[in-house]
Amino acid sequence: MAPHIVTKPTIDELSIALVDLVVEESRKAINARDRFTIGLSGGSLPKVLATDLKDREDVEWDKWQVFFCDERLVPLDSEDSNYLLCKRELFDHVPIPPERIHTINNELIPKDQDAFTEEVSQEIIDDYEKQLIEVFACVNAVKFPVFDLLLLGIGPDGHTCSLFPGHSLLDESSLWVAYIEDSPKPPPRRITFTLPVINHAHTVAFVATGAGKQDVLCKILEEDGKDLPAQLVKPSHGRLYWFLDDKAAAKLTSK
Repeated sequence: MAPHIVTKPTIDELSIALVDLVVEESRKAINARDRFTIGLSGGSLPKVLATDLKDREDVEWDKWQVFFCDERLVPLDSEDSNYLLCKRELFDHVPIPPERIHTINNELIPKDQDAFTEEVSQEIIDDYEKQLIEVFACVNAVKFPVFDLLLLGIGPDGHTCSLFPGHSLLDESSLWVAYIEDSPKPPPRRITFTLPVINHAHTVAFVATGAGKQDVLCKILEEDGKDLPAQLVKPSHGRLYWFLDDKAAAKLTSK
């Protein structure tokens, strides 16, 4: 199924269109399952999302379960933390119960980055997967968590989450959460959802803004190659959206 491509002239208009989708997916999920499970990313996405969402009054915030599609293994108050970015842009402005915002365990992050070991990274992954299991597998055993909505960004190299071009994690087929210690972008140590988790979601929406994304968007959306991680995002039973501002979409011929 072809992705749905939404383009808007400004960030404010793009935020409204994106939030309309988020609120509708939230409403449907809560009506069906009495909860809304959403995965957030970092980069420019939290600001685009929050611009309109933090002022919406038609959201049942207490029914949200929030996870992070990837996270840098730094303290939660670090400027590199995706959580801190989302907190400043969104969580500080809306009444999502703190216990429903699922983060890496701050107590497991070594103060000295040189103190990271394989055992420490596995502890962090195990703790995060435990939180996923408590939400998604509390009744029935599940092979992969099925999110109602995942919101993703892309880098100029076509990476999404912390899944980078040519990396062995692109071939991962069984893990829910994976550790990467050699990210080509700093900081190098991260955890990330794997492609099977992303592709099991009901709905996945990419958000990309700015002229710097023009070339990679042409590669992802208009070329047949499958060597970029974002091209491998194809929900098996769900829908895929691309939300773009006009600057990002300027070189697309299919928009």
